[in-house]
Amino acid sequence: MSYPQARLREDDLASTLLANRAFSETLCAPLTPEDMGLQACPEVSPPRWHLAHTTWFFETFILKPHVPGYRPIDPRFEYLFNSYYNGVGEQYPRPQRHLLSRPDTATVLAWRQHVDEALADLLSRSVTPELAALVRLGIEHEQQHQELLLTDLKFNFSHNPLYPQYQPHEDQAGSAPALSWLEYAGGLVTIGAGDASSSPESFYFDNETPRHRQWLEPFALASRPATCGEYLAFIEDGGYQRPELWLSDGWAWRSQQQVAMPLYWFLNDGLAEHYTLAGRRPLNLAEPVTHLNYYEADAFARWCGKRLPTEVEWEHAAAARPVTGGFVENRRYHPAIAPPGEGPRQLFGDVWEWTASAYLPYPGFQPAPGAVGEYNGKFMCNQMVLRGGSCASSRDHLRASYRNFFYPHLRWQFSGVRLAQSMEACDATPATAP
Repeated sequence: MSYPQARLREDDLASTLLANRAFSETLCAPLTPEDMGLQACPEVSPPRWHLAHTTWFFETFILKPHVPGYRPIDPRFEYLFNSYYNGVGEQYPRPQRHLLSRPDTATVLAWRQHVDEALADLLSRSVTPELAALVRLGIEHEQQHQELLLTDLKFNFSHNPLYPQYQPHEDQAGSAPALSWLEYAGGLVTIGAGDASSSPESFYFDNETPRHRQWLEPFALASRPATCGEYLAFIEDGGYQRPELWLSDGWAWRSQQQVAMPLYWFLNDGLAEHYTLAGRRPLNLAEPVTHLNYYEADAFARWCGKRLPTEVEWEHAAAARPVTGGFVENRRYHPAIAPPGEGPRQLFGDVWEWTASAYLPYPGFQPAPGAVGEYNGKFMCNQMVLRGGSCASSRDHLRASYRNFFYPHLRWQFSGVRLAQSMEACDATPATAP
């Protein structure tokens, strides 16, 4: 298959799996029964659905094929909680997931326990590399849904005039470090996952492969993501009213939706506030701007006289950097002010960074066989790549080669912008990154 064959000891794999499964339920602990069924638009899903779908994934791709005589709690769940795997069968309509008041949360939690016990029993025996790779895929899949659970919940809560608080966090004080430019000489570079130097325990998705060469012209990358204060200046300069800054599709989206600021912002009567998972709060101008879609990020970059980086530029800059930043483990669920320091800051965590690259297969890409091959490959059309992770991502889920992707009009993820610019070859000097 296209995923690396994990070689963790069976007990390590089982403990990692069960700890990750428990974390999904921890994220739901502050929620009420009424919260568990919220779905404010077709693109988001209720928290209970995320708990059920991730359980469906393990049951469908691991337990049914690998445990002789395995019996699901309810065979009808295969239809209710299949997301988009046509090779498995029909799916319950995505826009109607909020109508699934049954099975209730208690039933879903009982199903999760049933599946977890079967998984623990399976992993207590000899595990083939192929089975271990599927389990690792399931763990990474659930981490993706943990992030979606939080971002979907924020969107759902934002429609409530009470602006519910999921979990409080302390406001940060201080200023963002001054923006500087890090120059990269370019040349022939190698990107992607799956090289011979990867450790046997490392995981990567099939869309990160194969590792291949790309040519880069000299470029420079901003030392940190753009801040709320910098984006506010774009708004105050009429950024949302200037068609020359916008791509044609972006201007059509802005006009149709009557958008004048990022998602969750409130700019009324001189007040600058935004909705967070800690409730409605004053806008901190030093924090990275987030919840931008691709069109907004691109228009802001044009207003700055810059551009968005390509995903090759981004990965080249991030390849030798440590995976440090604000992640879901911090339990803050909101981007933090960039720390001081040398080199690029906040490449990982805090906010996903839009790139100028369309989500397309790498040269020689081959999806995994069977229904599991639908995970990434069939979405390689009409979407744009984001890099780096967010405050709702798990730290051990991220790496320089990780490719996230969304449609350009969507902005309910923690998505921000890091500027880039092209350089003349004679002026470029190597940066602190490779």
